[in-house]
Amino acid sequence: MADERLEQQIRFILEIDALKGVLRRSHLLAGDRPENSAEHSWHVAVMAMLLAEHANEPVDTSRVVKMLLIHDLVEVDAGDTYVYDSAGAEAKAEREAKAARRLYGMLPDDQGRELHALWEEFERGQTAEARFAAALDRLMPVLHNVHTAGRSWREHGITADRVIARNAAISEGSRELWEYARALIEGAVAGGHLAPSPPEPGGPAPRH
Repeated sequence: MADERLEQQIRFILEIDALKGVLRRSHLLAGDRPENSAEHSWHVAVMAMLLAEHANEPVDTSRVVKMLLIHDLVEVDAGDTYVYDSAGAEAKAEREAKAARRLYGMLPDDQGRELHALWEEFERGQTAEARFAAALDRLMPVLHNVHTAGRSWREHGITADRVIARNAAISEGSRELWEYARALIEGAVAGGHLAPSPPEPGGPAPRH
């Protein structure tokens, strides 16, 4: 019989299989279905390995990878909250904190504390690693939308000003990647794949 530590680890591993069933709003580049949160976590972890040289500050890449692999595990309980869903975002922190306590609490104490601390570090965004991890987490949906002709943006009526406001924080982790993303966003508007920002109140009426 396996000892209790191994049993706890296996139970956790089986529990997080449920992340494969949590669907996101982004679509696979092949366009046949939405991606799931497990796929997203894998993809951004690979991004960290490849793009660490573009971080504003030197980062511990292995720590960034760990953060990106575990930060969405809370969605097993809390589900995925669409980044432009302001109503859903109101209770997001509470739902995810509760989920983090349950899920990481399934592990042996030392491992549970380590993963919970990494999750909290990502959420607080106060370290170079957390800021860079968050930058990659925001960049990936931009890449998905740009390379699926703005599919998710168009499906949900998202405009350029909202995309810029949501993703400007990429610059806190990587100014270079934000410049790249900003150019992609502008290109999507020019290509008709992202609705332009509405005119500001009191500004000139849009030209027809």
